[in-house]
Amino acid sequence: MNRFLHVLPAAFGLMLSTHIAAAEAERSNVLLICVDDLKPLLGCYGDKHIHSPNLDKLAARGLLFEQAYCNQAVCAPSRNALLVGARSTTLGIYDLGTNFRRSVPDAITLPQYFMQHGYRAEAMGKIFHVGHGNHEDPASWSVPHFFAKSIAYALPQGRANQSLTREEALFANQSNAGLHRGAAYEAADVPDNAYPDGLLAEEAIRRLQSAKEKPAKPFFIAVGFLKPHLPFCAPKKYWDLYERASFKVPELRSPPEGAPKYAPGNWGELRQYSDIPETGPLTDEQARTMIHGYHAAVSFVDAQIGKVVDELERLDFAKNTIVVLWGDHGWHLGDHGLWCKHTNYEQAAHIPLFIIAPGVTKPGTRTRSLAESVDLYPTLCELAGLPQPKPPQSLDGKSLVPVLGDPSHTSKEAIFHAYPRNRPPEGAIVGRAVRTERYRLVEWKKPGAGNETAEFELYDYQTDPLEIKNHASEQPEVLARLRAILAKEPEAKPQITGKR
Repeated sequence: MNRFLHVLPAAFGLMLSTHIAAAEAERSNVLLICVDDLKPLLGCYGDKHIHSPNLDKLAARGLLFEQAYCNQAVCAPSRNALLVGARSTTLGIYDLGTNFRRSVPDAITLPQYFMQHGYRAEAMGKIFHVGHGNHEDPASWSVPHFFAKSIAYALPQGRANQSLTREEALFANQSNAGLHRGAAYEAADVPDNAYPDGLLAEEAIRRLQSAKEKPAKPFFIAVGFLKPHLPFCAPKKYWDLYERASFKVPELRSPPEGAPKYAPGNWGELRQYSDIPETGPLTDEQARTMIHGYHAAVSFVDAQIGKVVDELERLDFAKNTIVVLWGDHGWHLGDHGLWCKHTNYEQAAHIPLFIIAPGVTKPGTRTRSLAESVDLYPTLCELAGLPQPKPPQSLDGKSLVPVLGDPSHTSKEAIFHAYPRNRPPEGAIVGRAVRTERYRLVEWKKPGAGNETAEFELYDYQTDPLEIKNHASEQPEVLARLRAILAKEPEAKPQITGKR
């Protein structure tokens, strides 16, 4: 009897560990695909010009969100919103150089939370922001982050004496990469894996194969593709999908009438490149080239995503893997005379988002329900059967699972995003935006300042979808209603600066 009692704890421990392993094996895997600067310029969003067959196919497997928005239209704050579950106005981080742990040192990131619940979390490519100070977060991953850092081809003939493109400088480990003012685009006749996104797709495939060979834990794999971020470097075959003359330059090339002068910005990111004027507009030919380059870069990344998703299906993971496709923010392609992101306008804030959740979503479904990046943290937790994080971890988002099951469900009345600007004489101000299905209101003021200091922009996307005019002075009742919604949210925090 005593010998039996001595053996019992060990036997019970073995049974318990076996039960836990079995439970983990039954959990859904997660494949999170993050795409840099990808706007909803895709076939599945109704664009008839773009070549995006793989993303269109992926969207058809689940639920596509027609009205999804980032929480700030720039890389680092947008990724903070996704991975920390907090808006930039909550963190007080609106720039590229400040690490999120400067604001919330004990935050449990989305992959970190999955790790705490038995997942193996792996990342490759751009997940947290890189550049302007390394924001990589080792605590968030089970293994070191993978970056594709090399260009695997010789410079094309005739380029030997020219400066590197910014992408070549960055990924060839050149010092002071941002100082290399190379061309804003490139169409080299090279294979896909000559560029980082091709290498990332190959690495993601290897990781999936490894997970199949050694299925010890459910996986949370995050793959961050770089294109269509500037510079528009893509193999020539993707440029050849399009005729440049077929692209139309936007007719509206001025900021909204009545908008504050500081609201639009000056698209300084594009002006860093050697073939772009430092002041003034692009010529029509330059504009067509940039639009062509963006399309080519989208088609290039579409092909890489297709390779990864095809392998997921080949390995029979698709039936038990939650797949999320998320663009970190939109992009201006000459509308309002603007390029890049860095605004509160629709073309910068509107993002592609689709979720494929086996047993929950239905193929080929769409929803008009509003969604924002901070919603993905609680959504993925609920889909995976994990408890929602408890204080002090706080999330700004709301689970989208009710919408996944019923696309007609209304998740929320509004989403919120922001962008900072400088307004003399008070200096740094924040444009807090509230977006409903029909309207967007932007309130510009210094954090903590009185309401009397605010300036407003109001856009009605039913009557003025191109944001031709600021209607704030013409629709006081709508302005008051949207201000009341915005007043329910916490005041924006001032900018926190410095590295962790």
